[in-house]
Parts: sequence; C-alpha cells; structure tokens
Amino acid sequence: MSGTPIGAATYIQTATERVLIGDPAAHAIAAEAERLNANRVFLLVSRSLNQNTDEIEKIKKALGARFAGLYDGMPAHGPRSAVLEAATSARALKADLIVSVGGGSVTDAAKVMSVCLKHNLRTHEDMEPFHMFVNEAGHVTNPTFEGPDVRVICVPTTLSGGEFNTLSGCTDERIKLKQGYEHRMMAPIAIVLDPAITRHTPEWLWLSTGVRALDHAIETLGSFQSNYFCDSMAESALKLLGEGLARVKADASDLDGRLKCQIGAWQSMIPVIAGVPMGLSHATGHALGGTFDVPHGHTSCVMAPYALAYNASVNGERQKRISAALGASGEPAHIVTDRLIRSLGMPRSLGEVGVTEKDLPVLAGAIMQDIWARTNPRPVASADDVVQFLRTAL
Repeated sequence: MSGTPIGAATYIQTATERVLIGDPAAHAIAAEAERLNANRVFLLVSRSLNQNTDEIEKIKKALGARFAGLYDGMPAHGPRSAVLEAATSARALKADLIVSVGGGSVTDAAKVMSVCLKHNLRTHEDMEPFHMFVNEAGHVTNPTFEGPDVRVICVPTTLSGGEFNTLSGCTDERIKLKQGYEHRMMAPIAIVLDPAITRHTPEWLWLSTGVRALDHAIETLGSFQSNYFCDSMAESALKLLGEGLARVKADASDLDGRLKCQIGAWQSMIPVIAGVPMGLSHATGHALGGTFDVPHGHTSCVMAPYALAYNASVNGERQKRISAALGASGEPAHIVTDRLIRSLGMPRSLGEVGVTEKDLPVLAGAIMQDIWARTNPRPVASADDVVQFLRTAL
C-alpha cells in the first residue's frame, strides 16, 4: 500500500438535494418552490439579466403568487454592505426561500444571506463571529453556528462552481479582504443547470469562469491530499471543460457545449466539497478578488499556470495527468494550460489585471490570510515566499 492515497470523501458536508439538468430555469424554480411549499420566494438576481433580458420576468410569472420580491444590486465579490442590504429586504418580505440567478458573487451572497436571516445579522459587527480566519501560524478557525432555516436555490449563469460548495466568500470592504463562511446547510437545496439562460452571459465572463472551474480540477490533481475517486472526477472535468469551452468560444449558441461546461464545472467541485484542499492559485485568486477587485474568473486565468510551474518540482508526476486530460500527454502542464487559456483570449499576467511590483507585499499579506495558502503542495511558509512566487506572474 506504500504510496497509495488514502482518505475520505466527506459528502456529509453538503445538504444539496437535487441538481436539475437542462430544465428551463423558470419552470424548474416554480416546480421546486411548489415541492418545498415555499410561498414567499425572494429572488437575488443579476442586474444585467433583470434589466436587459426577460429571463427574470419569466421566473416571476412562473412563480405567480409565490413571488415575494427581488434584489438586483449585488456587486462583484459580494461586499458585506450589499449582502446585509439584500438580507434586510428578504427579512422584511418574510422570505421562506431564496433563489439566486447569476454569477459567483450572486450565488455566494445568497448563501451568506441565509445565515444573516437565521442569526438576524444586520451590521458589519454582527458578521464578525461567523467568518473563517487564519492566524499567523496558519491555523484555520471555522466558527460553529446553527445553519440556516431559509434555504437557497441556485441558478448559475457562470462556471465558477460556488453553487456546489458549502463555502461562500463575502468581502469586508472596510479592510478589502474576502472572507469565508461555511456551513453544510448553506449549500443550496437545489441547483438548476439551464444552458439556455447562460447565452446572456458575456463571453469573457463565461470563458474566464470556465478556467476557474478548470483550476478546481487542476489543483485537485496537483494535491497530495486527493485520492483515486477525486482524481477521476477532476480528469473528467478537465476533458468536458477543455472541449466545452473551445466549442462555446467557436459558437456561442452551442447549448450542448455549454451544458458540457456546466457538468464539467460540477465535476470540478466534487473533490472540493469532498475535502480536497486547493492551493496557491486559489489562495491568490481570493486575494486578487477581495483586495484588488480582479474578476473571479480572471484570477485563475492569470495564476493557474504559474502555480503549476511553482509546484512542479514537488508534484510533477501528478501534473502529468493534467496534461493527459487536456489532450497533450508529455508536455508540461503549465505550458498546456497556458496555451489553452491564451486560446480563449484571457489575461495571463498580473500586470494585465492591474497589479504591479509595488502591490506584491499587500497581495502576499492577503494571501497568507487565506485558508488555502498553507495547503499548497509546495509549502509556503511566509509572505516573502509568496512575493517570490508572485514575481513570476508579473
């Protein structure tokens, strides 16, 4: 058994009951609201979908008398003030179900809102006891609290995959730091994968969050804490995403290609919710988003290949599976992923997303406070180590 990966896939973490595949969002939401006997459904939705398409009107019409109200002003990275404002609206309307329709920030915000409703959180200070934090020694504290009573349904319109996770990010804009909130009951009770509604998603956003999903699978295959089951999920995710993203780039109306991307994003998250920790690419991504306001997907477009190159000296053998899954056996994984990301027209350096040499100490400090900085395959002991890594990405 020497060298055989061991461990557990802890699906006890999630409380998701159903994933609906290919059903039109309006029909699926209405059916789930009826199944759950929800009579006061609150929508947290993308502003662009609400103002520029008829998709939200379709959902409201399908819900009929069950529709209670909506909020469409959630900024990127889910700042606390907006999450609290949305929760105040839902509380006033006596919401008994929250439905998110939008990208990763909308998804995460809906899940954190459910905690706000359960614990009557109304101010920044109220939220302090509920988020995860990392001390100087790298130990993560995950507060214990009662889970939400008001559940969430998620209709994702991007590929970042947060709808499958019990963990949500919310940014304390006062200190410009994205923080994690986690409880198994924060996971949505149902997820609707409707490829048709994603046709409204801007190309750059769809493709970049697709790379974010790729990065879940990449960091799984790079992790020494993975196992055969999680490795297999990650390999399948890479194959589906590699094909699907190329197809949607070539033809935005390719619904089957979009669905392949959605299923690949789902598979990429299975190892994460099963307990495989991510590494330096994700830790850097959280800091780039919360501290420097870089779009969620762009963070992995920039960092994933550099993290692979940084880690290759310790997990090079495992990285061979990444190259093989992306159809380029024998090539270094960082070169294969770089080529794929460039073919999608995405940024590939920190400079392209507005980060310069003088920003590196602040960025490194934020990274060291992330829960996944200390689970990187190649150990990261200090902010100085992180700065050296970041310089490779300028």
